[in-house]
Amino acid sequence: MKKTIQAAFAVTLLAPMTAFAAEGAAHAEGKKESLITLYTQGGIVMHFLLICSIAMVWLVIDIWMRTNRPKMTPPEDVATAQDRFRAGDYVGAYQAMKAGVSPYAEVVRAGLSSIGHGKDATEEAIYSTVDKINSTLQTRINYLSVIGVCAPMIGLLGTVAGMKGAFGSLGSTGLSGGVGELAGHIGEVLVATATGLLVAIPAFGSFYFLRNKLQGAVHNLQGECERLFRNAPYEYLQNTDVGQEETYAALPNWIDAPEG
Repeated sequence: MKKTIQAAFAVTLLAPMTAFAAEGAAHAEGKKESLITLYTQGGIVMHFLLICSIAMVWLVIDIWMRTNRPKMTPPEDVATAQDRFRAGDYVGAYQAMKAGVSPYAEVVRAGLSSIGHGKDATEEAIYSTVDKINSTLQTRINYLSVIGVCAPMIGLLGTVAGMKGAFGSLGSTGLSGGVGELAGHIGEVLVATATGLLVAIPAFGSFYFLRNKLQGAVHNLQGECERLFRNAPYEYLQNTDVGQEETYAALPNWIDAPEG
């Protein structure tokens, strides 16, 4: 299923590029050209644009799957945590969330590890963990913006380099080759610019769409965690170590340990 989604998305992104390039070539030379030929005409920068295109598709699919609400807040993890809280089994809830790999399990685990220090410490642990998850995913989304900015610049660089070669040839041979040949060379070098724009447009669109999608998923995650810890009996859990993790901070070595 995942491979099918990836293939469909790749076709969706590459189809406009193929159609645009083929249409431009048909008008310019009156004949159809293969995608490989157009790729070659764009010059060496087409390799970099291809890398940008592949990276964009991978990022969109990866972020889309990571920011799905069932992925961020799995119903089975929510149900497990709620059942343990209803039973007052906070140690069992911690162990169940420790076995989970979802962002929800990570946030609940952080809250339970601080629940013995009171409500303020628990809420601070929850919010800081949510912020960390949001920052990690937002960093991935920001790469789409980088691609959207760099792709047109890379395409323009290829076009400038191609134009330099075309006008250099014109300067050495004059117009003996005809204006049509010069126009053909210019049409070829513009392939890089067009490709850069066709990579940048979906990259920017995906950036804004996925950013909003992430905000909705994070708000849902935080809301579910706050609902879970609402009215928790902090007074009965004071100074308890729910996580039961090994501690490494001992008394300073210049203080004698109490006897007994």
